[in-house]
Amino acid sequence: MVTTKSSADEIELIRKSIRALCSKFPEDYWAKLDKNKEYPEEFIKALTDEGWLSVLIPEEYGGAGLGMLEASVILEEINRSGGNAGAGHAQMYTMGALLNHGSEEQKNRYLKKIASGELRLQAFGITEPTAGSDTTSITTTAVKKGDKYIVNGQKIWISRTMYSDLMLLLARTTPKEQVEKKTDGLSLFLLDMNDQKDNITIREIDTMINHATTEVFLENVEIPVENLIGEEGKGFRYVLSGMNAERILIASESIGDGYYFVDKAVQYTNERVVFDRPIGQNQGVQFPIAKAYMDIEAAKLMRDKAAAMFDAGEKGGAEANMAKYLASEAAWKAANAAMDAYGGYGFATEYHIERKFREARLFMIAPISNNLVVSFVGQHVLGMPRSF
Repeated sequence: MVTTKSSADEIELIRKSIRALCSKFPEDYWAKLDKNKEYPEEFIKALTDEGWLSVLIPEEYGGAGLGMLEASVILEEINRSGGNAGAGHAQMYTMGALLNHGSEEQKNRYLKKIASGELRLQAFGITEPTAGSDTTSITTTAVKKGDKYIVNGQKIWISRTMYSDLMLLLARTTPKEQVEKKTDGLSLFLLDMNDQKDNITIREIDTMINHATTEVFLENVEIPVENLIGEEGKGFRYVLSGMNAERILIASESIGDGYYFVDKAVQYTNERVVFDRPIGQNQGVQFPIAKAYMDIEAAKLMRDKAAAMFDAGEKGGAEANMAKYLASEAAWKAANAAMDAYGGYGFATEYHIERKFREARLFMIAPISNNLVVSFVGQHVLGMPRSF
């Protein structure tokens, strides 16, 4: 196994530092935000000010220059504390496209401001109403006219659009019927939403969790040619290169959720006495929690492997996808074990289980459905026929 950029002691120091920061934002803070559907401005500012959201940005651009494992640990500990790292995670996984495929001018123009918090890159504009997971079928177009691209189209399930200055946007620059491979003709842009706010309409989607999810309408949006990332028509592969990072980081949040449920369930079942004995003494209560914990530990090992491969520059698509699958499934198993252990109290908002229960369910279908992960493994890892 390849080594990470930090020693075990340094990783543990990161964990302790995140726990200390999160202790300033107790569960009641998150419950209030959830109730009012508000964005955690104070928390994101604290994360930014302490440099945690810029860990993947190289030092020469104002970041910490650390690796995927360090970033994973940060998000894991946020969720384990009872928080929701989703409010800031996109800034980490969108870095890949800009770092690996952006020009030096783009990096100098944006990365330092992103690292300092002057600019936020939280929105990732890919999914569309008629395309879903079939990214090659998106219909948003970007037509080059002189020194600008004119963009028209619609995006959906784009989170944090209202709280981001920049959006990483995927659009078609060549019609699908005119390319040899359906993955060609897609281009990736860095969209300055503040500059184009008059041409962008954002509509909130009311969902079961507080994730600032929106639908975005782009009408004659102008993007300077210098904001094209990499080469025109090759945006799909740039997006794919960032998806492994996304999978690993999402897995980390699920691992944090899983530990959260286990921690809470263990504490509660040791303290809750029914029929003159702690309910954790009953195998029907104890065993599901223990099984969930073992699944989380196993998912964590796969996450660590995927993160190490990512940092070493190795191909790790299978490992990243499997980590996301195993972690989200383990977290959901732990969520149900905790809900069963708490019984009726699990549904009471004051205990926070129901909020985290709702949040944990998301990652079984986002950013990609677990069924598609299974299909990927069957086809690309095991060499079986394509199932769809």
